[in-house]
Amino acid sequence: MTEGSILVPAIRVRGLEKSYGKVSVLRGVDFEVASGSIFALLGSNGAGKTTIVRILSTLLKADAGAASINGFDVSSQPAQVRESISLTGQFAAVDEILTGRENLILVARLRHLKNPGAIADGLLDRFTLTDDGGRRVGEYSGGMRRRLDIAMSLIGDPPVVFLDEPTTGLDPARRIEVWKAVEKLAAGGTTVLLTTQYLDEAEELADRIAILHQGRILVDGTLDELKKLLPPAKVEYVEKQPSLEDVFLALVGEDSDAPAANGSAGEEGAS
Repeated sequence: MTEGSILVPAIRVRGLEKSYGKVSVLRGVDFEVASGSIFALLGSNGAGKTTIVRILSTLLKADAGAASINGFDVSSQPAQVRESISLTGQFAAVDEILTGRENLILVARLRHLKNPGAIADGLLDRFTLTDDGGRRVGEYSGGMRRRLDIAMSLIGDPPVVFLDEPTTGLDPARRIEVWKAVEKLAAGGTTVLLTTQYLDEAEELADRIAILHQGRILVDGTLDELKKLLPPAKVEYVEKQPSLEDVFLALVGEDSDAPAANGSAGEEGAS
């Protein structure tokens, strides 16, 4: 970066608002995501996480506020935004009849890319699926399908990837598989916006974490910064640092829809 130049964040959100009828879902959301980082939006069911992702991916229009992806305005430059992003939803969008390799080749051909076979082989290797590339996806485990889904989202090398609840419904071992895949994304320079209900997922993956509650960002910072919001507890004269779970519950209160520490929560609704 040259002297005097400004580093533009990969994602910038300012004053985002959205309502469905009389129900206000987003109430002035602000955050920024640095290029090449993993940013987690942590919140319970109905907090507005999926709504934010849908607005940023140009699938939904905001009522107020502004957002940009790689400097492109989401509202006025949707075509450029779509060229800069990829979106992986809460369920793996793969063809179970085709093999893993055939799924990747199909997407590469649809995007009119050269050497689709080589692209597929490179992604299979990147996500540790080479040995299973010739198997029908219907025979894959949940974690393998998710990894393939993420691999498909990278065809064309989008600089920004949205992962909306990527480990919903997976068992602990499969979740770890997906975590490793997400870490590989960021290590390769891809910017990742991750929505999750799982506290341990945010702790494990994110460079920065924003806690979204009732349509507002309550806090936004690194894990260490969030932990400093609460004083350390003392148990039998041994100092204990607060966990992310302690921070979350102190901010939003204990209720039945709070995110799960162990990945046992259900999936977010359409909002």
